[in-house]
Amino acid sequence: MLSVEKRCILSPVPGSPWAGKMVLNPAMIADPEDPEKIHMLFRATGPWPQARLPERPLPYPIFLGYGVSCNGGADWQFDLSRPAMAPRLEFDRDRFLARGMRDGVMFDYANGCIEDPRLFYFEEQLYLSVACRAFPPGPYWEKDDPVQCMPEWAFKLNPAVRENSTVTMLYRVDLAALAAGRYAEAFSPVGPLHDPDLSDDRDAMLFPRRLEIGGKRKIACLHRPKQPWNYACGKEAAAPSIFLAFGDELSDFHTGKARTRLFAGPAFAHEANRVGASWAPLELEPGLWLLPYHGKQDDRVGYTQNFMLLRENGRQAPDIIARPAERLLYATEPWELEGEFTIPCLFTCSGLLRPDGTLLMGYGAADRKVGLASIRLEELLAVLRP
Repeated sequence: MLSVEKRCILSPVPGSPWAGKMVLNPAMIADPEDPEKIHMLFRATGPWPQARLPERPLPYPIFLGYGVSCNGGADWQFDLSRPAMAPRLEFDRDRFLARGMRDGVMFDYANGCIEDPRLFYFEEQLYLSVACRAFPPGPYWEKDDPVQCMPEWAFKLNPAVRENSTVTMLYRVDLAALAAGRYAEAFSPVGPLHDPDLSDDRDAMLFPRRLEIGGKRKIACLHRPKQPWNYACGKEAAAPSIFLAFGDELSDFHTGKARTRLFAGPAFAHEANRVGASWAPLELEPGLWLLPYHGKQDDRVGYTQNFMLLRENGRQAPDIIARPAERLLYATEPWELEGEFTIPCLFTCSGLLRPDGTLLMGYGAADRKVGLASIRLEELLAVLRP
């Protein structure tokens, strides 16, 4: 068993229109100039009556808020005055299309919700990947129907819009602007990390550097399509699984030019329903990677946070050299179990290796609160490779 320290650092904010119902699933990144300074983006939602359509449920748009710690994660200050990143919430067809199209193709899906952030560096540039929908959900803990708050005209558009599928978008991040509260300057859209119309797709992020694949250096993107069988390589997949795509340019991932393969599916009972990457892989030594991933068994057992060790081979996708069968991290505390959902949930979107060898992870607890978990990396590695 791992020795884990957990604590709750943020709960829903009473009276906040955008963070009053839920706060969860935080991304974290260390400041490149001060390792004790940690920046955070967290998912938040609240009821938004001003965007309600006639004869539609009350919408709950999903926002990102900002927080910062100046002492290595011990204490946090959160900007609860406004979101750092907010959906446009445009319900007029012409304005929606005018702002969302690029070269005649629907491109920006962050009109309704922006959730589950991951922050990571790639080739010295800081990026943010976020799961987006074209329109906000209703009270999804009561009825999980993604189209219940959509305008009628949206049902005539491309599949990702008319089904209100999750599309993972990539943004460049200006960390100085973010830290200074200049949120409008902080995020620049790059594009989707997959084909939006092929499948609802989450848990998408990049390896921090290119990988050597068959003599060529490729960008590597992890993602989890909800309908893996829509991919030629996923026809035999029994459940949503971790896919790995290789491209030469970032645009390859949404234009169909990337080469995609099924990388890892459910292997144990506690992840039978689905598996997905949790946050960007951490390179422990040249060619050796720690891949954090989550799995779900069912609504009774809920989610488990686990890890794999990967070894590059220079020819194809990295080899999985360690993947323990036991559940490593999962919800146990009362505040991790009490929420709108009855599904036990500990869901990480970030992990930082601290100078003292501690792995600090940010997670959503019970789909309602923000938690931090700390484990010793050497202890985790002892479990992975006994």
